[in-house]
Amino acid sequence: MHRLLQLTLDLFDTRPEPAAPDQRAADPASAAPAAPEAPADAGPRKRKSATPASSSAGATPEARLDELLQPASFRHPRANREALLRDSVVAFELRRGKRRSIGFSVGPEGLTVTAPRWVPLGEIDAAVKTKTDWILKKLDAAHERHRRIESARIEWRDGATFPYLGEDVIVVLDPRHAFKEVGAVLNTDAQALPGMPRLTLHVGLPHSATHEQVRDSVQAWLMRQAKSLFTERLDHFAPLLGVQWRKLVLSNAGTRWGTAHSDGLIRLNWRLIHFRLPVIDYVVAHELSHLRVMDHSPRFWDTVRTVVPDYAQLRGQLKDEALPPW
Repeated sequence: MHRLLQLTLDLFDTRPEPAAPDQRAADPASAAPAAPEAPADAGPRKRKSATPASSSAGATPEARLDELLQPASFRHPRANREALLRDSVVAFELRRGKRRSIGFSVGPEGLTVTAPRWVPLGEIDAAVKTKTDWILKKLDAAHERHRRIESARIEWRDGATFPYLGEDVIVVLDPRHAFKEVGAVLNTDAQALPGMPRLTLHVGLPHSATHEQVRDSVQAWLMRQAKSLFTERLDHFAPLLGVQWRKLVLSNAGTRWGTAHSDGLIRLNWRLIHFRLPVIDYVVAHELSHLRVMDHSPRFWDTVRTVVPDYAQLRGQLKDEALPPW
């Protein structure tokens, strides 16, 4: 009878059993809300003893959560103003100029806003907010393009690969040959394994050549190929468009693939040699068409279309392709 009474009391006893301290400290979720942290300027206070492993286990998830909750950030190197667009902090360059409206442009460096001098800052901020979708879309695209460009960066050494007319070429340092006249020779007869480049560029440099020596030798060879090929394509398209070009100059511009002057001077970026021939032909036809129409009006694009019907598709490839930085 006494045992039955004790069992009944035990059944209805609501006192919780004491939890094991070690198990509770090992659980980050239960350890987090234990007590508020002291202010930054507070002195040291006594704490219950805890093992170092338990302390770090409780802090790590909080730190990671803080990182995840931080808004994405897009910062122009010359930023002088910023805006919170949805969950992204966009620090942009604000320029004042002689114009009638507020303009927006997104480039490799980030967002640039150009506004008339008389427009107040509040109105500029409001205009930026209205362009949130467009700005974030362009910034994401620019960030992704930058990532792809960096991933295409070449380590210039024996065995490096680079694009030439849309195909990968393997660099072969060949000290047996000086190639004094041309610096390097392209071998197109190589029997390549499946999935491997079939082209090899034999460069007359020793295996101890520096990164800069290999890069400069390959660039010099590419520029010679560009000058020869671009001249050939200009001669091909000029009669078709009924224009005459006077001089070709290779450029190394960072943002322009080509320019045309009314006097017949054509500038083409030598790095076009990385692209497939149809893309190069589009740029050549584009610049030659400017000798007939010096703007980008519908009449200009109609002129380009007469010799490159699929120019819109090729133009898209020119924008989307990630070339290795030099």
